[in-house]
Amino acid sequence: MDKKIAILVGGGPAPGINSVIGAATIRAINAGIEVVGINDGFQWISQGDINHITPLHTNNVSRIHFRGGSHIGISRYNPTKNNDDMGRVVDSLLRLNVDSLITIGGDDTAYSAYSVGKFATGQIKVVHVPKTIDNDLDLPPGIDTFGFQTARHVGVDIVKNIMVDANTTGRWYFIISMGRKAGHLAIGIGKAAGATLTLISEEFKEEKIKLSKIVDILTTAIIKRISMGRKDGVAIIAEGLVLRLDKEDIKRLAHAEHDEHGNLRIDEINFGDILKEQVLKRLSSLGIKTTIVAKNIGYELRCADPIPFDMEYTRDLGFCASQYLIDGGNNAIISIQGGKFVPIPFIDIMDTETGRMRVRMVDTDSEYFKIAKEYMIRLNKDDFKTAHETARLATYAHMTADEYKESFSYLTDGE
Repeated sequence: MDKKIAILVGGGPAPGINSVIGAATIRAINAGIEVVGINDGFQWISQGDINHITPLHTNNVSRIHFRGGSHIGISRYNPTKNNDDMGRVVDSLLRLNVDSLITIGGDDTAYSAYSVGKFATGQIKVVHVPKTIDNDLDLPPGIDTFGFQTARHVGVDIVKNIMVDANTTGRWYFIISMGRKAGHLAIGIGKAAGATLTLISEEFKEEKIKLSKIVDILTTAIIKRISMGRKDGVAIIAEGLVLRLDKEDIKRLAHAEHDEHGNLRIDEINFGDILKEQVLKRLSSLGIKTTIVAKNIGYELRCADPIPFDMEYTRDLGFCASQYLIDGGNNAIISIQGGKFVPIPFIDIMDTETGRMRVRMVDTDSEYFKIAKEYMIRLNKDDFKTAHETARLATYAHMTADEYKESFSYLTDGE
């Protein structure tokens, strides 16, 4: 039987998917190996349907690296929920004469890839290319998941324009950024753009966060900004904060659906509107009037054409994925470290307690984050160092210094 490599994309879109597909295909074909694209992730082969495929050839992939999206579609279908689905996945691949599988995706797809390899018991070699604009797969420090840099680049362009609008119109914008589990994209956009402040879940040490605390942080940032003679501002807020909200606060969000992997569909929750409503209510109680606009950014980023960094990076990853399989490799995630290809065994990136792939969070003790926070306009301990400074801020909140301190000093605990 001739060797055949299948390529499959799972999860959500990210800039650079097509670059991986194109480079992996061309490398395999140059080695005399047939390549087939599995359409729509695991959706069809989990049902035993092998009709949804795209034969991949050099002439139909050689220029797809310029464009965003996925040449072979994508889906979040989760084949790991039961053994019947896994059995049909492996059987479908074998019926297609596939002996090697390249998966492209984030942590959920990485776990699915690991499961396919385990279920196939050596009949199918598996390698995974880490993709997510959230940058939250636990790769070595300084190694990004592909798509992150393009998403950040496009996000900064959007925020840059919004900052000009905010300044021109004298209003605030609450921008909810994608980032289900980790705040890399939010802090990456906020820091590069010079947003007024950025909020990510990692900075909160408590297990569950009170919505009122987030509201107070935003409220006091607006007050502090007013005290500096500015009535405008832009706050970047990581969507993953929703998942850390206190149970009582999340009840109003309980109607939202979950995806195939059991994740809350955050995009169905109007988190920005909720924050806008609550902050306006809090400001009104203090006699402060302002205009706030809530905006989500995420879908604008996921299918953007990759910037040259991601274009080159993903072509290298695709080449290395095929080369690794050609050389007999199996059960690993593709990474390039210090300009060299380094396979990371699935088991080395897995959380042994949960059996899932580990998630990389933003290190709030790093200089990277500390510098970002230094430039934010938000309440900090220095605002309570002198009675004069506290009284000055309290004046803009129409409160006494003692009232202001009693209401908001808790926000600086732990600094």
